[in-house]
Order: sequence, then C-alpha cells, then structure tokens
Amino acid sequence: MTSFKIIYFGSLFVAVILHEVSHGVVALFYGDDTAKRAGRLTLNPIPHIDPFGSILLPAMAVLANLPVLGWAKPVPVTPGRLRDPRRQMLYVGLVGPATNFVLMFISAVGARLLYEPTISFGGDVYLGNFLERQTLGFQVLFLFALVNLFLGVFNLLPIPPLDGSSLIERILPARWLPTWWKIRPYGFLILFLALFYADILGTIIRPFQRVLIEFVVA
Repeated sequence: MTSFKIIYFGSLFVAVILHEVSHGVVALFYGDDTAKRAGRLTLNPIPHIDPFGSILLPAMAVLANLPVLGWAKPVPVTPGRLRDPRRQMLYVGLVGPATNFVLMFISAVGARLLYEPTISFGGDVYLGNFLERQTLGFQVLFLFALVNLFLGVFNLLPIPPLDGSSLIERILPARWLPTWWKIRPYGFLILFLALFYADILGTIIRPFQRVLIEFVVA
C-alpha cells in the first residue's frame, strides 16, 4: 500500500499544478498576464505550493480517512485586465476543473487499455487488493484518473475559494453580490465543516468513483 500512496500523492501534486497553470493560461488568453509576470505559468512545483492546500489539508484528510485532496497556491488573476471581466472570470475559474476532467478521461482510457481481468472488481473487493493484481502502468493511470476525478468534483463545490464559487458569482444578480462578498471570507470555515463534519464530498464523490471504476474494468 505504501507504493499506492506514493503514486497517489505524486498524481495529486501533478494534477493540482496543471489545474492552477490552466487558470493562468486562460487568463493570459483573455488579456491578463499577471500569472505570467509572477512566474506561475510553470510546471516547477515550488512556486505553486500552498501551506494549507498542499500540506495541511491532505494531512487532515488522511487522519480523517477521507479522500486525500488539496490545491496549489492560487494563480494570481487581475479581473480588471480581462476584456470582459465578469464573463471571462467564469471561464478562468472553470477551466481548472475542466482540465482535471480531461486528464481523468485520458488516464481512464489508458488504464482501461492496460486492464488485466485477473480479478473482478466488485463491492466486496478492496481497492488496494484489486490494484495489487494490476501492472504498474495501470496503477499509475488509474490513480491519476481517480485523483483528477476527486479534484474536479471538489473544486466545483460552490464554496469560496473553490472554482465553483465563480459560477455562483456569474449567475447571482448584481444586487446580491455585496452579500456574497461578505460571505467569501468565511469560505475556509464553511469548507472545513462541509468536508470533515458533514462529509459532503464523500457523499457526492462515491457515485462518480463507482462510474469511473466500472468504465475502466468493463
């Protein structure tokens, strides 16, 4: 199981970096070069490390026996530099989860091609036991797909500072936005309670996880 954890954490690290870089690339496309000037359009992991999202949150998830998730330091975006700030900030926000879902699909297809049906996966089969019967290539691709599924769904939660909150900001009537701005500073507290007390993510993610597994082993 140690090797699975190493693959999982490595996959998580790569996925969150690609997630954040995608935000900066789309912002640059729409005219905001803030991320580029800050040196954040890079695959070097050091500029992207966030103490809470990259270290503390994954550690707490392990202790709470929840799916291990996290995020990198948010890529800086200056909405005023965008040509159409309110509409284009929605695209900048949602491209992160979209990137994760694309990576998930590509990895899942690769894992499906490498799948060896030496053991059928069912509700009574522990995921670790299933993976042990597969090749290293399958393990890497499957866990990378799983990580990107978790990240994509996680970041679509409509809780600041997650990307799903950008959708809320786009659809809220302008007169309601001042109230929303007052809620935003409490986003981390709401997120913490939702994850570690209400298990909202676990409830949401399990059906999608099952679909992913069924696709790969079909």
